Amino acid sequence: MFGKLLSYEVNDKEIKIQYEKIEATITVINDEVINFFVPLHRKERNSKAVENLNLRNSNFSVEKNENTLNIATEKLKIVINDDFKIDIYDKNEKVLCRDYRSIRHPFKRRGNGTELAAEEGHVLNGHQNFKVYVAKTMEDNMYFYGLGERTGSLNKKGYHYRNWNTDDPSPHGETFEQLYKSIPFLISIKDEEAFGIFFDNHFESHFDMGKENSEYYYFSAVGGNLDYYFIYGPEVKDVVNEYTNLTGKTPLPQLWTLGYQQCRWSYAPKERVMEIAKSFRERGIPCDTLYLDIDYMDDFRVFTWDNKKFENPREFTDELKNMGFKLVTIIDPGVKIDKEYSIYAEGIKNDYFAKDKDGIVYKNRVWPGDSVYPDFMNPKVRQWWAENQKIMIDSGVSGIWNDMNEPASFNGPLPDDVMFNDNGLEVTHKEIHNIYGHMMSKATYEGIKEYTNKRPFVITRACYAGTQKYSTVWTGDNQSTWEHLRMSIPMLMTLGLSGVSFCGTDVGGFGHDCTGELLSRWVQVGAFTPLFRNHSAMGTRDQEPWTFDKETEEINKKYIKLRYKLIPYLYDLMKECENTGAPIIRPLLFNYQNDKNTYEINDEFLCGDSILVSPVVEQGMKQKLVYLPKGTKWIDFWTGENHNGGQYIIKEAPLDTCPIFVKEASIIPMSIEQNYIGEKSNDELILNIYLSENDSEFKYVHYNDDGESFNYRNGIYNEYEITISNKENIDIKFIINKNDYINKYSKVKFIINNLKTNKNITLNGKKVNLENNAIEINL
Repeated sequence: MFGKLLSYEVNDKEIKIQYEKIEATITVINDEVINFFVPLHRKERNSKAVENLNLRNSNFSVEKNENTLNIATEKLKIVINDDFKIDIYDKNEKVLCRDYRSIRHPFKRRGNGTELAAEEGHVLNGHQNFKVYVAKTMEDNMYFYGLGERTGSLNKKGYHYRNWNTDDPSPHGETFEQLYKSIPFLISIKDEEAFGIFFDNHFESHFDMGKENSEYYYFSAVGGNLDYYFIYGPEVKDVVNEYTNLTGKTPLPQLWTLGYQQCRWSYAPKERVMEIAKSFRERGIPCDTLYLDIDYMDDFRVFTWDNKKFENPREFTDELKNMGFKLVTIIDPGVKIDKEYSIYAEGIKNDYFAKDKDGIVYKNRVWPGDSVYPDFMNPKVRQWWAENQKIMIDSGVSGIWNDMNEPASFNGPLPDDVMFNDNGLEVTHKEIHNIYGHMMSKATYEGIKEYTNKRPFVITRACYAGTQKYSTVWTGDNQSTWEHLRMSIPMLMTLGLSGVSFCGTDVGGFGHDCTGELLSRWVQVGAFTPLFRNHSAMGTRDQEPWTFDKETEEINKKYIKLRYKLIPYLYDLMKECENTGAPIIRPLLFNYQNDKNTYEINDEFLCGDSILVSPVVEQGMKQKLVYLPKGTKWIDFWTGENHNGGQYIIKEAPLDTCPIFVKEASIIPMSIEQNYIGEKSNDELILNIYLSENDSEFKYVHYNDDGESFNYRNGIYNEYEITISNKENIDIKFIINKNDYINKYSKVKFIINNLKTNKNITLNGKKVNLENNAIEINL
């Protein structure tokens, strides 16, 4: 396609390669990350995901022989051929990724009467040509992961996905090729070595992992540039870290956002919201956050309140605040066409809305009726949208929920030729569709940050690679079915692998009717999910924890309370995530890549390094087959029983029991019980220590700050280091590494689990005695 390789030139980190028909650029980001770029659409890169590219030192070499250009870093060997065909090897010359050389040849698909079949509603797989297309050879023993919010199994081999953000409220199934989010980032494991491919192209793109033909996998796009990053591990966690170095880490959230959240379409008027709030407090079920869906607005006008349903918004939010609740309100991008409506009038006056190809403001229909769409590509529009967040903040709102931002529309999809102003560059909807929600979230984040000086809480339905810098996400309009509970686990694990660590589902399901059993099992998953929100649709039965029966209420209360005990552990994981990109909810393979038995487990997950959760996801089941990874022992959270890794066990799991296991040699910080975060002065650090049976030494670092501001980035935080040596004696060392945050722990409680010997126990060199397997000290 590009012709013969003619010459090359090295300029610092860039290698310019001249072909007969076009120039290509290879950039050595570092020894593990290489960017390949060909300007098929325009000369400039126009990435919205990679905003601060950090080029690290790399002593690479470039050599040309008769037929190829050979590039070597300390970790990789890259061979560049004619037509920009690329083969990549590790430093030992083991094949990692090779371009496919044969012609594209899809599997035969036989049949006739295809037009009639399509009329009946059958989706027929056809061959599609692309302007950007890269095929790679399918090597033996390849597994594929990532690509963001996807239905289907954890391992994506044999699947095909389309990246085109889509609002589809029909029940999502395994055959869905697109949903609300587009994250063109794929991870592969081959022979226990991992690599990633990030195809940074905003146009409609496709990833096919052998569905078209098992000889190759490919990524492609209908337009744009060829612009992709190869990211070498060899560990999956290394790939995720480098990918999030490119696209951004999930920032540390405010502490309250890790609490339980309750939502419905819709809680209105004010009296209904207060009824829900009082029920949580009276029943002793912890909850931090309530949501308002579209019905709080004045005829669905964004940044307004319905003064009949909510007569005095600030008084209302203050009342909730006094009860310990934060309020999050929905905001859609569609702005109602109404000359008397200030948001619309300002937008028209300042030329802030997207236009059709003739330069006329484009309109479609969403909840307010005829509506227009802010041009979030334009920095002036984003600044205006950010300023409008002050309206909600001044009324006492603590977070913003961005919905319908694919963007959704009721009168058919936005045409490809709707025009946007990308900082002076005219671009079409065809190019920016997948980043529309991303840019809306960026504007929202920056507005909340400006007007609160706190870490913004933004939740979005649509996103692109890098949205994790600005927003948490949920998986959209799921259903109250067992199939969707099962499906949610690989979806969340895949989002985590794709950099979006702060994620969750609508616990209990959004559409259809939930049952007490289904909600009980779903809340057992949600208790370990970063975003823990119960949400349901209008027309469905009530889905609050107490609306089924007493057993369901008690099970919900049990796991929501467990969630609140685990907040210090989850907060530590979020801090680790900001540092390394490591997801909170992760597939077993993330930590146990050398155990191939973990590669295709869909119904278990790790919560951080120490906790393994294997929820029941089948109706009526009271037992669970659990796989415990190799290389360590696992301790039953409920019984304390020890199990060897590398085996399947059957765990009895009555309805109130979710199988949970703790890795030996773990330390898990916990909190006291409370109805909402900040209800009680939490001056006690509780450390649950899980010993190993063999002699060992292990360490944990616990982090603490004010839970809301950015002061921690200026060093205002506390850090506690705990080291356990379990050899002749059990020696505990507790060190305060950093002590700059004013609210400090005044006491620490060490709880020793699975203690089976009469060893002496020392704390910082002094012998101590256990009382009920615990030691308490004052600081």
